[in-house]
Amino acid sequence: MINFNIPLNNNHEEIGWWKKFSQTLRRWMLFEKFSNPFGFIFLTLISCFFSYYISTTTYKNGTLIIGGLLAPCIVVWLALNPVIQILTYVSLSFAIMYLLALGVNFPLGTVMDGMLMMVIIDMLIKLKQSGEWYRLHGKVSRTVIVWVVYLFLEVGNPSTESRQAWVFTVRTMAVVAISFYAFLYHIRTKELMRKLITIFLTFHFIAAWYAFKQEFFGYFQFEEDYLHSSPLITQLLFLAGHWRKYSIFSDPVTFAYNMVAGSLYLMGRMTGPLSKGRRWWYVFLIFSFLYNMLFSGTRGAFPLVPVTLVLYAIMKFSKNIMIGVAIAAIFMIFLINMPTSNQNILRFQTAFRPNNDMSYHARQVNQARIKPYVWTHPLGGGLGSTGEWGKKFAPGSYLSEFPPDSGYVRTTVEAGFIGLIIFCVMMFTILKSGIDNYYSIRDPELKSICFGCVLLIFALNIGNYPQEALVQYPSNVLFYLSTALIVTTKRIDDQQNLLQNAS
Repeated sequence: MINFNIPLNNNHEEIGWWKKFSQTLRRWMLFEKFSNPFGFIFLTLISCFFSYYISTTTYKNGTLIIGGLLAPCIVVWLALNPVIQILTYVSLSFAIMYLLALGVNFPLGTVMDGMLMMVIIDMLIKLKQSGEWYRLHGKVSRTVIVWVVYLFLEVGNPSTESRQAWVFTVRTMAVVAISFYAFLYHIRTKELMRKLITIFLTFHFIAAWYAFKQEFFGYFQFEEDYLHSSPLITQLLFLAGHWRKYSIFSDPVTFAYNMVAGSLYLMGRMTGPLSKGRRWWYVFLIFSFLYNMLFSGTRGAFPLVPVTLVLYAIMKFSKNIMIGVAIAAIFMIFLINMPTSNQNILRFQTAFRPNNDMSYHARQVNQARIKPYVWTHPLGGGLGSTGEWGKKFAPGSYLSEFPPDSGYVRTTVEAGFIGLIIFCVMMFTILKSGIDNYYSIRDPELKSICFGCVLLIFALNIGNYPQEALVQYPSNVLFYLSTALIVTTKRIDDQQNLLQNAS
């Protein structure tokens, strides 16, 4: 009950009714948090008002109102739970392209950037308070930050034709790379590691079977509308009377590379301790991923598995492994040379016969044409100067008409051979650290996770030459998550060894 006697302040003066009311209201809302009769009545009236208004307004306005009511609560909840932010960030990186394809008219890319910035700000505040800067130290961390800083400095490239193109490109390259530090700081336990791995494997499973649905049961209407929205899209995705599948991703290349990445990670993970049921489940997932990958028609993805299995055989050298690799090689040779009328298998076979591929020769001609420009522009032509961003923001410029068709070629042309050197050093450092950590980790589970991430990163690195493998969601996020896991598996293993030695 409220005491209606007018209290006195320190100067023995009566407190006015308005100040008394505001103090009571403050107690009800901030201290009691609406857990009182006032809160019940107030929230009931608010609920009735919005329920009535939403039921009588348009669908669009109702959705906006619900989103506006939920958004502040979600933002506060995420701000207070950085680990939940990371889990949400990884999940949204897989779902963002499908949500955009569904027609979600919302700046989801900006939302992801905002979530990442919240995580980074929270991390910096905690680092200042705790002084745990050592968590961000290491060879990999140093090379990643050099790459990030260089990409940001590219805004001042004197050869760039458009600063706007830099803004759009740096988001998917440098800003996403910063997520490495968020993963590195927050992943401290096996439990969080398992959750993140479960998220990306779950989305890979969904993507595989969504492509299966597209292949055998057709597209949804909004997908049909997209496929026929432009002659260029039809030209790229309709080949030899067969539509290339892209599942929940933006394009067939991203879909195919994610299927390869998921299957190779699981091959590495199967070297660790697993129950018999989980081991068979992983075998099923591997074959599902690789089978559905064929629907993409992405020839650049097809050689990645056999090439990466060479690294697998070297790192896990044993008699049984060599026998398995020999059997796989025989099967591959048979698959490459067997007669077939299946368009998916035919396109798979052409990936191993580049001399007969017109597009391969066209790429060779384009790369030869651009070499003089590369040698005279050590800083490149600026981020976003080639491909679609170049056509949009600098139409008619020399580089806007150049199709990079390769992550390494694009890096060389846009960031110069200086940028290419930095990028290659970063890749080398990541892979070397992963291989070193794999041989030094004692915990069998952490060892297999590290091994799977090394195979995944190696495959994406090789795949970055025939295609652009690291600039599109979710491949860019998956790459830096795997890089962080390579480091954190070693760190967690060292902590476990210290505890065991101390006990």
